[in-house]
Amino acid sequence: MALTTAAQSRSSFDLKSASLPVVAVLLKATDAAQFAADLAERVADAPGFFDNDPVLIDLAPVREAEAPIDFAAIAAALRQHNTLPVAVRGGSPAQMEAARAAGLAAAPDAPPARAEAPAPVQEVVREVIREVEVVREVPMPGPGTVVVDKPLRSGQQVYARGADLVVMAVVSFGAEVIADGNIHVYAPLRGRAIAGARGNTEARIFSTCLEPQLVSIAGIYRTTETELPAEVRGKPAQVRLEGEKLLIEPLA
Repeated sequence: MALTTAAQSRSSFDLKSASLPVVAVLLKATDAAQFAADLAERVADAPGFFDNDPVLIDLAPVREAEAPIDFAAIAAALRQHNTLPVAVRGGSPAQMEAARAAGLAAAPDAPPARAEAPAPVQEVVREVIREVEVVREVPMPGPGTVVVDKPLRSGQQVYARGADLVVMAVVSFGAEVIADGNIHVYAPLRGRAIAGARGNTEARIFSTCLEPQLVSIAGIYRTTETELPAEVRGKPAQVRLEGEKLLIEPLA
């Protein structure tokens, strides 16, 4: 025992358990080429969305699929967009074995979701949205605020990492504002606004003049392909999430 204790005291390292935030990518099809194309398209509007985030690939939707999955190609596609694929979960035994052969670890399956009471019906403005298939499971850091008091021109980008973002001047078409928390624009918002960038579904976007090129909260986004209703277009309004739908509402 004395020898063991002495050896431990001289060790150059120690082993401890750790819990790290990861991005969960919910795989809904087995075609790696299609996945790569869809991923490139869906992150094109937010080039700074990933920052070497570790990724967990959730195979639950394709667990019963017979087609093999090219995990090496899927991992390569993820790495091209500044992510670090490290593990898989929820797959069949054959899928999990193929993933391990590609260098991915096996993670525990996600716990079943609890049933919730249905939300009351509300009279709100509902817009057609498209869902980004990147499901984030990243806890939010502590509060903070970044304030920008100059106009943002086309091609400029501001990212408030771990904080809210307050912009006191116009966000021009082609400019981009990103925040892990809320976004407040006390001027015309004509560019792209991405709130809850690291998965905060409670984040909101506020503007005194809503004319956005794109709005997004926690990966759910809406573009100018569908024109805003008259009651919010060019007027004070907020954008928030209810479940997996974007709600755009006038501010009193």
